[in-house]
This record gives sequence, C-alpha cells and structure tokens, in this order.
Amino acid sequence: MHKTVSKAVVFFILCLQVQPVIPQSTTTSLKEEAHIQTFLRVTEKIRCICLPSLPIQSCSFNMCSASAYLKTFIENRIREGMSEEEILQKMENGFGEGILEDSVVKHFRENGNGSIVDSIVFGFGPKILAKPDGTWINLSLMAIALLGLFLIYRYGSKKIRMRETEVTDRIRRKSTTMSTEEIQKKINQLESNDSL
Repeated sequence: MHKTVSKAVVFFILCLQVQPVIPQSTTTSLKEEAHIQTFLRVTEKIRCICLPSLPIQSCSFNMCSASAYLKTFIENRIREGMSEEEILQKMENGFGEGILEDSVVKHFRENGNGSIVDSIVFGFGPKILAKPDGTWINLSLMAIALLGLFLIYRYGSKKIRMRETEVTDRIRRKSTTMSTEEIQKKINQLESNDSL
C-alpha cells in the first residue's frame, strides 16, 4: 500500500513539472513556416471566446466553435500579409467595415452571431489580448490530485485495518473454539514434524 502511495506521489510531482498543463499547439492550414510561426504567436496571445482562461490556440472546435472560426479568420489575415502586431492591434481595436466581406465574418453573420461580427469590425477590446492565466487551472488540478491521493491512502489504510481485524477475529475464534482434543492433535502434529 505504501509503495503504491509513494509511486502515486512521485507520478503527481512529475506531472506538475510538465509545463504547460495546456498544450500550446494547434492545427493550421498555413503551409509556410513563417506564417505558421506568426499564427502560433498570435493565437497564443488571444483569449478563447468561450473559455477565457485558455488561449485561443488551445480551443478546439468541440470546446468553442467561435474560436475555431476565429483561428481561420486569423489565418486569412496572415495570408493577406498582416504581421503579428497588426493582427493583435486590430483584434483589440477592430478591423473596420471592410472586413465584412471575409468568409468567416459572412459565416458569423449568416448564423446570427452579430456580436462577434461587431467585435471583429469594432474590436474586442483589451481583454481579448490579455495573456490567459492558467494559475487557477493548475491549482485546481493540483487540489484534485491531492484529494485523490488522500482518498486512495484513506481507502488503502481502511482496507488494511479491516484485514488485520478480520485476521485477529479469526485467530480469536479459532483459539477460543478449539477443544482440548484439537489442541492435543495440534501438539502431536508439531511434535511429529519436529521428529522428522
């Protein structure tokens, strides 16, 4: 039991050493290495629309379809030749009404996502660019893991105590229920084993 707990503690400590907790990679349809690096830097500095504690880079389509479409929107801006700084500045302050012809913006409009369209045109504001803080996520995961380890330890300790109690009870029952004849037979068996 103690070996299991110590292995679990070592595994937990090793997991804490792996940084970051959230993978910082995403798929992109961009082909040129410079474009891909720009895309990764931009998506690392923008918050996910649905889960603001995550960078948009870590948002999958299943988590937040709006952020997935925004990643395509960012790819389109990179293909047009916009720099990282320009994209980040325009995400904060707006791309202007000329952007309404972009395929992603049209998709948002057709699906009734007017607030996102307005944010793209007029800007999301400074909060879109804030570096997501994963501290609370890390602390929550650590607390859950520690709770899990504690519960495993308590369960294992309880099981050991139950087994010890069972064994003690069996020994007591056997020793109190043995007749004089049974005791004599045991003694004879032991003596015959010693003589061999």
